[in-house]
Amino acid sequence: MDLEFYQTLWFVLWGVLWAGYLALDGFDLGAGSLLYVLGKSDQERRAIYQSIGPFWDGNEVWLITAGGATFAAFPTAYAVMFSSLYTPLLLLLFALIIRGVAVEYRNKYESPTWRNLWDIAFFVGSLAPALLLGVFFANLFKGIPIDEKGILQTNLLGLLHPYALLGGILFVFCFATHGALWLALRAPEPLASRSASLAKITWAITFVLTGFFLLISGFFTNIWQNFKNYPILSIVPILMICTYLLVPVFIRSAKYLHAWIFSALTIVLFTAWGMIGLFPNLLPSSIDPAYSLTIYNSSSSLLTLKIMTIVAVIFVPVVLLYTYWAYKTFSYRLSKEEVSY
Repeated sequence: MDLEFYQTLWFVLWGVLWAGYLALDGFDLGAGSLLYVLGKSDQERRAIYQSIGPFWDGNEVWLITAGGATFAAFPTAYAVMFSSLYTPLLLLLFALIIRGVAVEYRNKYESPTWRNLWDIAFFVGSLAPALLLGVFFANLFKGIPIDEKGILQTNLLGLLHPYALLGGILFVFCFATHGALWLALRAPEPLASRSASLAKITWAITFVLTGFFLLISGFFTNIWQNFKNYPILSIVPILMICTYLLVPVFIRSAKYLHAWIFSALTIVLFTAWGMIGLFPNLLPSSIDPAYSLTIYNSSSSLLTLKIMTIVAVIFVPVVLLYTYWAYKTFSYRLSKEEVSY
């Protein structure tokens, strides 16, 4: 097998890792962003923490792995990404750190002031990553203003254009829906029922935002070009719309596990849509397509990619089995007695 095969393979695996992260960490980011909307008391806010407690740190492993895979498989793209987008990525990192500390420290001291402080940190540490991830991917789809040396020709404010902000808002509402569905599945009553009711509202907003985002992507980006060249690929966005339309059907019938699974599947298909549209680009340049970093001009050597593939074949099934075990073991509805406060 030649170098091009492994370059394409690792682009696909890169997309799979991002899809896994967004579908899994998306629900606990969404649950955290709803802390003050759904948590009417200290006990209910504690229930939100405990609903994501066994999962959030494992979910973030997907992000770490995606970053590691970028570094190992496409080091040039990694270097340019983390230098040109240093500020937003650092903000994302700080937000995730704050959230993790909040989860661990909130109940370390019996004081309302102490808990309120960490609740604010948890809320900000959940909402900010959702917004930043949406802004990041929207910029990725539109193209980042990097020159022939990979140097960013704008500042942070230049990355916050209307299309990017729409992507950020879309991710916030999408994750909020995903998180509300998880709470409907796992939180005790009456929090679960209120979460299901809220999920209906945020689902409708997300559906409208998604349709608008897909539409204007045709005007602001080249993301649809591969779909025009290969119409068979349009099955991906069609399936994405169909799976998301089933979510409210399952909510109405109180099948919250099915609703959450189809919400997760929609996020995976949205990621697939974006990755198909980007291919073979990793960091498209909005200044000149010739400056774009692709899987061909930024990948590691053939030997490195082969070794990485062997490692992935061995360890990825282990990670998937552990993830399955963790969710199968802990994905039960919490009782009021189990919620510590």
